[in-house]
Amino acid sequence: MADWKTELDALVKETTAFAKSHGVEPPMPRTIVKPNGTLPLKGIESEREEIRQCVANFKTLQQRLIREREDYADSQWKRMLASQREANTPSRF
Repeated sequence: MADWKTELDALVKETTAFAKSHGVEPPMPRTIVKPNGTLPLKGIESEREEIRQCVANFKTLQQRLIREREDYADSQWKRMLASQREANTPSRF
C-alpha cells in the first residue's frame, strides 16, 4: 500500500519540478480533510421525513393504479359479457 503512495509523491515532485522549470505556478498543496463523523440530528430527521413522504406518495400511487386496473378489467369483462349476450340473442329478422 505504501508503494503507490511513494510513487504518487515522486510523481507530484516530478510534476512540480517540471512546472517550475516552465514558469508555471505550483498547485495548491494537498490537504486531507477528515469529515465530521456525526451528522446533525436535524438533517437526519428531515431526510427521514422526506423518505416517509416519498413512501407515502408511492403507496398512494400504487393504490390508484390498482383501482384503475381493476376498473379497466371490470369494464372489459362487462363489455365481453354484453358482446356474448348479443351473439346468443336470436335475430328478429
